[in-house]
Amino acid sequence: MKKVAVIILNWNGAKLLRRYLPTVIGGTDDAIADVIVADNGSTDESLEVLRNEFPSIQVMAFDKNFGFAEGYNLAIRQTDYPYTVLLNSDVRTPQGWLNPLLDYMEARPDVGAVMPKLLKDCADGKQSFEYAGAAGGYIDCHGYPYCRGRIFECVEDDLGQYDDGPKSVFWASGACLMVRSQLYRDVGGLDKDFFAHMEEIDLCWRIRLAGYDLAMVPSSRIYHLGGGSLAYGNPRKTYLNFRNNLLLLHKNLPRQEGKRLLLVRRLMDTLAFGMALAKFHFGDAWAIIRAHRDFRKMRSRYTSQPTVNLLKALPEERVNIITAHYLRGVKLFTQLNIKD
Repeated sequence: MKKVAVIILNWNGAKLLRRYLPTVIGGTDDAIADVIVADNGSTDESLEVLRNEFPSIQVMAFDKNFGFAEGYNLAIRQTDYPYTVLLNSDVRTPQGWLNPLLDYMEARPDVGAVMPKLLKDCADGKQSFEYAGAAGGYIDCHGYPYCRGRIFECVEDDLGQYDDGPKSVFWASGACLMVRSQLYRDVGGLDKDFFAHMEEIDLCWRIRLAGYDLAMVPSSRIYHLGGGSLAYGNPRKTYLNFRNNLLLLHKNLPRQEGKRLLLVRRLMDTLAFGMALAKFHFGDAWAIIRAHRDFRKMRSRYTSQPTVNLLKALPEERVNIITAHYLRGVKLFTQLNIKD
C-alpha cells in the first residue's frame, strides 16, 4: 500500500483541473502516493473532464457541495493511507515536491502536520509568496493570522530568506497541508460549521492541543493561484474570515481567557467596520455585522474549551500585529525582530 493520498477537492473547477491536475500527476512520485479527486457536487463538466481526460485518477463524486471542510472529512473517511495531503485544485506542483514532506514526517513522529513553501503561481515566473500561507502561519496575541512572508496584504518576494531549514509554525496552509491521517480523524478533522476559511487554522490548533508540532519544510515548494473559490475582496470571504476567526478563538481558548480576548476583538472589529464604511466598502461592512451576529448564534455549539492557552506557545504569538503593521509600519516578517 502507498503511504500518501493526495486529495484534491473540486467544485465546478473543470478549467482548473485541466490546467493544474497534469502538474500534480507529473510532479508526484507515484511510488509513494495516489492522486485522488473528490468532487463536491459539481454542476459543470468536471466529472466529464476527469472521466475522459484523466481516466487513471481515482474519483470520489459527492451529490452536493459540502464545503471545503466537510468535503475533505468525507473524502478522508473513505481512504486508508497513513498520510493525507489536502491540496487545492489551483496548485501547480514541481517534480518531487512531496518527497521532502514525507521524509520529514517519517523522521519526526512528534510532528502532526507539515506544509511546503507556498509561492504564487505567476505567469511571469516571479518568485513571490502566496497570501494563503507563504512560509508558514502564526496567530498574534489578539488572534489575527499572519505568516512568514505575508503580513496582512503585504506579500514578500521569495529571496530565500525563509529557507533556514524546517521551521515550527502554529498553522499550515490548507492550500497544501500534509497530515497524519489517523491524527486528523482523532482530533475531529476540519470543522464543517466553518464551511470554508480558517478551518485549517482551527485544525492545526487542535493538533497542537493534542501534543504535536507543525512545520514548514522549505525544501518542498508549490505554486498556488489563490482565490480559486472566492476572490479576494469578496464580501462573502470577508464574512467567513471574520465569523470563523471569532469561532476559532472561542472554541480553542480557555473559557475566561477567550471571553477577555473576544471583548477586545469586538472593539477592534468595530474599527474595521468603520474603516470599511470610510472606504465605501459597504458589502464588507455589512459582512462584518453579519459575522458577529452569526458568531453569537453559533458559539453555543462549542461547550468544551481547553484548559491550556496555546495562543502564546511560540514567540511569534506574542506579537501585536495590528500595532506593528498599522502604527509602526512593519511590512516584512523580519522587521518584527522576534526573539525566542
